Amino acid sequence: MTGTIVRRLLSMLPVMAIVAVCVFLLLHLAPGDPAAIIAGDNVTAENIALIRAKLGLDQPVWKQFLVWVWALLHGDLGSSMFWGDPVISLIAQRAAPTLSLAFTTLVVAVTLAIGMGVLAAARVGTWVDRVVMGISVTGFSVPVFVVGYGLVFIFAHQLHWLPVQGYRPLSEGFLPWLRNLTLPSIALGLAYVALIARITRTTMLEVLAEDYMRTARAKGVAVAPMLLKHALKNAAVPIATVVGNGVALLIGGVVITETVFNIPGIGRLVVDAIARRDYPIIQGVIMVFSGVYVFVNLLVDLSYTLFDPRVRG
Repeated sequence: MTGTIVRRLLSMLPVMAIVAVCVFLLLHLAPGDPAAIIAGDNVTAENIALIRAKLGLDQPVWKQFLVWVWALLHGDLGSSMFWGDPVISLIAQRAAPTLSLAFTTLVVAVTLAIGMGVLAAARVGTWVDRVVMGISVTGFSVPVFVVGYGLVFIFAHQLHWLPVQGYRPLSEGFLPWLRNLTLPSIALGLAYVALIARITRTTMLEVLAEDYMRTARAKGVAVAPMLLKHALKNAAVPIATVVGNGVALLIGGVVITETVFNIPGIGRLVVDAIARRDYPIIQGVIMVFSGVYVFVNLLVDLSYTLFDPRVRG
């Protein structure tokens, strides 16, 4: 197991190196000059040149890349071109809302989706199965921002049950924290629920068709233990895989969701940085998100050893 963990960790290095190269080149080869945006309107070319020199943008791209990578290897994500603060500090300041949103979405979505998938597999061909599949199709078809604005209109504007936007830290109380995260979590988690529910249903149907499951039914094993203890456990590997891959949906959806619900998280920080072409912030956030995604998939790979003893062999 130790050797497996070490090999998996080492395999992350080339992935992160490729991500770093792609992120740097895509941002620096894109049109637009952050120095001109910082300078504002009615400025001279000399002022823009001074800003470019101060930010190091007058250097060749390869030299800028080497400087950035060297700082990255020392744990330095650089400093914001506009605010001047270290990028890692800006990310840390915005991390709590984003982590809260991701946590609530993940817990609710995974719990709800697995339950829906198991129920649909147990009632295959019935109206329950059709409802679950209908929700799944809707989750994939409707964009996050459309779901978000629809939830705001119904539950905040019409019914006045939940706040329209904003974020309340957990230190102000659990209920205010949860009320402000309810609508964003539902909007962000709908596609995630749809993805996991469909895979759970498909995998459960495959497991239920196995000979040992038919034997268990013939011996009179109760439905609940058969579904949860035997079938779901044997279907856990594909479900864990799609849960890990679905983290990409959370990362991408966080940016849109935080914008719709005015949550001051990392997603909003990225949107502001893109508008100002603040390279260090964009690069730093993408590297952090990429590292989280790779690490989560590492944990998913390691979880296979818990669900399937054959992997340990």
